Amino acid sequence: MRVTEGGIELEVPGEQTEGIEESVFYNPRQELNRDLTIATLRAYREREDRAESYLDAMTASGVRGVRAAADGWDVTCCDVDADAVELARANLERNGCGDRARVERRNVSALMHDEPFDVIDLDPYGTPMPFADAAFANCRDLVCVTATDTAPLCGAHFNSGVRSYSAVPRNTDYHPEMGVRTLISALARSAARYDVGVRPLLTHATSHYVRTYLELEHRATSADAAIDELGFLYHCEDCLYREADPGLIADPLESCPHCDGSRILAAGPVWLGPVRDREFVAAVRAEIPDTFGTADKGRELCETLEAELDEPTHYDQHKLCRNWGLPANAMDEFLADLRDAGYAASRAHYGGTTFKTDAGVGEIREATEASLE
Repeated sequence: MRVTEGGIELEVPGEQTEGIEESVFYNPRQELNRDLTIATLRAYREREDRAESYLDAMTASGVRGVRAAADGWDVTCCDVDADAVELARANLERNGCGDRARVERRNVSALMHDEPFDVIDLDPYGTPMPFADAAFANCRDLVCVTATDTAPLCGAHFNSGVRSYSAVPRNTDYHPEMGVRTLISALARSAARYDVGVRPLLTHATSHYVRTYLELEHRATSADAAIDELGFLYHCEDCLYREADPGLIADPLESCPHCDGSRILAAGPVWLGPVRDREFVAAVRAEIPDTFGTADKGRELCETLEAELDEPTHYDQHKLCRNWGLPANAMDEFLADLRDAGYAASRAHYGGTTFKTDAGVGEIREATEASLE
C-alpha cells in the first residue's frame, strides 16, 4: 500500500498478520519520531553547517532515508534484508531522491567501521547497543538512537536490562526516565571507549520507545566529562523517597532517610546530567512545519522539554496523592503550590500528571497538605 508522510510518498507492505518481524518495514506509530528527526536534522545543520552525510542504519522501507534525502542530506540507506533494500531503492526513486542517496545491502556495523558519516541514525528492532560501538568509532557529529526495548531499559525485564546495558535498572514509579538514563549511560560508556564524549541535545520517552540525539566531541577530556555525569539512584519503595549519587562507586542507603524503611533499590550507573539542551530543543520546535502530521504533538513535546527541570527523576502527582490518601488537584495548581512553598517545579514529558521538582518527597507532601487547609 502507499502512504504519505512528511511530504513524501512511500510504498510499504500491507497490513501484516504473520508477526511483528514483518511489520517493522513501516511503523506508523513512529511518525512523531521521524518528524522530530527531520526537525532535529534541520536544527543541527544550522548548528554545524559542515554536516552533510546521513546514515539510515536500519532502513527497512527507507522512510527515514527518503525523508532525509528529500531534505537535502547525502544519504546512505543500509539493511541486510534483500526485500528491504529493494523497497528502499524504489521509494528513493519514487521521490526523485536517487541522485542524493545510495542503498547498501550489508552488515551495518561493518559499513560504519569502513566509512565515516556526519550523522548516524540507529533505529533497530529492540536494543541499539550491538551497533553502538561501530557508530561511535566512525561518526563525526551526531548519533541518533531509538531503543524500543523499554521493559529491559526500565528494569521490568531485569536480567535482559543488565545484559543489554551493563547497568542495574530498577522498575520504579519513574520507569520511563529510568529507561532514558539507563540508555544514555550505556551509550556514553560505549562512546568513551573511543575517546568520544556525548552531549544529549534532545531526548524523549514516548509510547513504547526512547529516542535520544547525542552530539559528539572527539576528545579524551570530553569522554571523561561524560563519564563524570554517571552515577546511581537510590529509591525507597515504601515512601517513594529517592536521591542521586554521582560517581561510579555505589554506596547504597541502608535505610530510607525519610521513612526509615529498608526496602531500598539501587540503580545504575545511570546518566544523571541533563538529557536535552534547552536552546537546541527550541530550535527543533521552530523547525516543525504545519505540514508534518504530528506537528502539534511535536511542538507540545518540545515546549515541555524546554521547561522541564534537570532533576534526575520525576514524580507522578496521582501516585503520590494515592500513596498519601490525599485528593489530587489540577496540575497547574499543584505546581503553583510547590512554587509558592519556595521550590522549583515543572511538568515532565513522561505523562500528564508527571512533574519535576527540587523538593523532597516529604516537602512535596507538606506543600500539598498546606494547600488543602
